This record gives sequence, structure tokens and C-alpha cells, in this order.
Amino acid sequence: MSQSQVNATNPPRIAVLIVAAGRGYRAGGGIPKQYRKLGADYVLSKTIRAFACHKRIDTVRVVIHPDDRAFYDEAARDFDIALPTHGGATRQASVRAGLESLADSAPDIVLIHDAARCFISQAVIDRVIDAVDAQTGAIPALAVTDTIKRANGDHVETTVPRDLLWRAQTPQGFPFLPILNAHRQVADKNLDLTDDAAVAEFVGLKVRLAQGDEENIKLTNPQDFQTSHSVALEPRTGNGFDVHRFEPGDHLWLCGVKVPHSAKLKGHSDADVGLHALTDAILGALADGDIGTHFPPDDPQWKGAASDKFLSHAGDLVTKAGGRITHCDVTLICERPKIGPHKSTMRTRIAEILEIAEARVSVKATTTEELGFTGRREGIAAQATATLLLPSLE
Repeated sequence: MSQSQVNATNPPRIAVLIVAAGRGYRAGGGIPKQYRKLGADYVLSKTIRAFACHKRIDTVRVVIHPDDRAFYDEAARDFDIALPTHGGATRQASVRAGLESLADSAPDIVLIHDAARCFISQAVIDRVIDAVDAQTGAIPALAVTDTIKRANGDHVETTVPRDLLWRAQTPQGFPFLPILNAHRQVADKNLDLTDDAAVAEFVGLKVRLAQGDEENIKLTNPQDFQTSHSVALEPRTGNGFDVHRFEPGDHLWLCGVKVPHSAKLKGHSDADVGLHALTDAILGALADGDIGTHFPPDDPQWKGAASDKFLSHAGDLVTKAGGRITHCDVTLICERPKIGPHKSTMRTRIAEILEIAEARVSVKATTTEELGFTGRREGIAAQATATLLLPSLE
């Protein structure tokens, strides 16, 4: 799957349209499904949060039904996003209305997303953005793995080869002006085009495939609201602490970032004291041992290993447990090197490793006023706290 950017020099300006104008009554609940609750949160709130917290996105706009403004105001009250716009009688008409509302600002890239896909991950969003260029759109998709049959009534006619078949998801990303023009061209043609990629295909705009995610489901039927996604989640907090001494060297690793220094940190791996403390904090919140349990220091395979592997593993355990990371806080304790110039990069790197929004990561530093081993500049200590939401045990 090819990946490129609209502009290789400056970051592209990216807008998101969340399509929430449908009625969605077949999902049950008596109200449009995007305004139903999963646990304590509205479906639409979860969807908005995924994009509003994404560091690469500049504008989020929701396309709503004219009758739903009160519902929308309640679901969007915690977010500083663009004012909503009204949709049309069909999804295609609603998307066109949303695109027209962005025409004056004309972003470089627009992502078009179904409001009912509220489990969209930061990683999928990034993959779609990275696959869009000035001439090509991109959609997240999953290869079809089931055997596919074509039937006549209740009788099988033939087996359809599945090696070229993919299941399309959203967000679907496009260079803005080409997809706006595509929607304008098909507006009066009475075509049954079920997604924006189909609109793009109709006018000859190329569309790439980006890797989708099985978790990125679209809530459609009542049973979809009974899946594990809607299980009550409870907060868990874990703490981690780690220390590494200095030894001769010219750089060290802190929170996944290479920092020039007159010494390096001594350890079996790369001795990244910040990532070690954070890994332990996440494992603590999971009640799943510590970093030494999962990565024994006497195991030669971890000799010199990059500590992002340890943190990524801890993040994967959270996902497998059906939970998510809501906040990470790391404090580095040292006299030198100076942490301030690197804090922003460290936050970004931790967010990348854990595939969470950078707004959910804090990195800060302090000294011990020249007291103790850190005051004597013999090494660095770090403490970390991680907050998770995990399925309730009750």
C-alpha cells in the first residue's frame, strides 16, 4: 500500500466530516443510534473525541439532521470543534453538504467518517492520512477471509473468488477539491453510490487501500450495542519507578528520544528509564507483573533492545484486555541533561508507541536540589503513572 503526502514540505491542512445526519432507528433505542449511549458516553461523543484529540487534524465538523440539534449539542458539549452543518435526504447529499461547508477554507485533505464507527483508532486515522496524495484518495479496508457465495434466492449459484475482495471502512480520505468536484458531478445522477470511494471511482479518481481494523465496526443493529465494546469500564491506575546509573558514552535514551549527553545510562536494554517506569505503570494498572516479568534482564534477546518494544507490548496487553489508555504521566528526575528542550518530542514519541492522542501524555522533569545520587549526577530516576479504562470485574 503506497503512502505519500499532499505536501512533503509543510504538513497538509486536514479536515474531518463526521456524517451523523441519518436516522439509524433500526439499531433500536428509539432515537438515532449516534445519540445513544455506550456506557456513560454518547456514540457521537466517542467518535468526535477520536478526531478532536488527533494531533494532525485541524478541523472537525459534524453533519447533522436539522431535527437533531439538541441531541448534537449534548453530545458535542465537551469539544471545541466547528459548528455543525445540516445534511440532506441521503448520505451522499449529506456528505456533499458537508464538503460545501468547507469550500471557503479548502483544506488539503478531508476525511469522511461515519458517526456510528466510534471505535476508530488513531493508527487507522494515520494510515489513511499517510496514503492520500494530491491525485489519490484512500480508504481503510480489510481483506475478505470468508468464502463468498453468489446466490439466487436460497440456492448457491457460484463461489466468488475472494482474493481481490476487501471490506471498506471509514474514515475515507481524499484531496479536498477533487472529492468536492466528484460529489458535485454525481449530485443529479440518481446513482446508488454507497460510500465516498464509489463517488471517487465514478469520476475516475484513484483510491488506495490502507489497512483497516477489525475493531472499527459500524454500529447498525441492536445486537451491535450488546458487544464487548459496551461493557462497563472502570478506571485503573498504576505507578512505576525506575533508576539507571550513568556510564561512559555520548548520548542516552529518554522516553524514546535520543538525547546527546556526556554519558549514557547503564542497563541490559537501552536503559530508557522513562519508558521503563511507564511500562511498569501500565503493567501495574493491569495487575500483570512488572517489566522484569515480561522481559527478564538475564535474557540475551533483550540485550541492547529499544525500550519502545516494552512499552508497545504493555499497550497491546491493554487492548487485548478490552481496555484503553486514557492518560500517562512521566516525571524524569535528574540534574542533567536538561529535559525541557526535549519534552515535546518525548510526548509525541510516547503517543506514537502507544497509539494514543498526544493530549493524553504528560512528560515533565524535576531535580532533587543536588541531593542524593541524582543530585550527584550519578544517574537518572523516573516515576510514572498510567490511567486505564478496563472492563469491570463485577
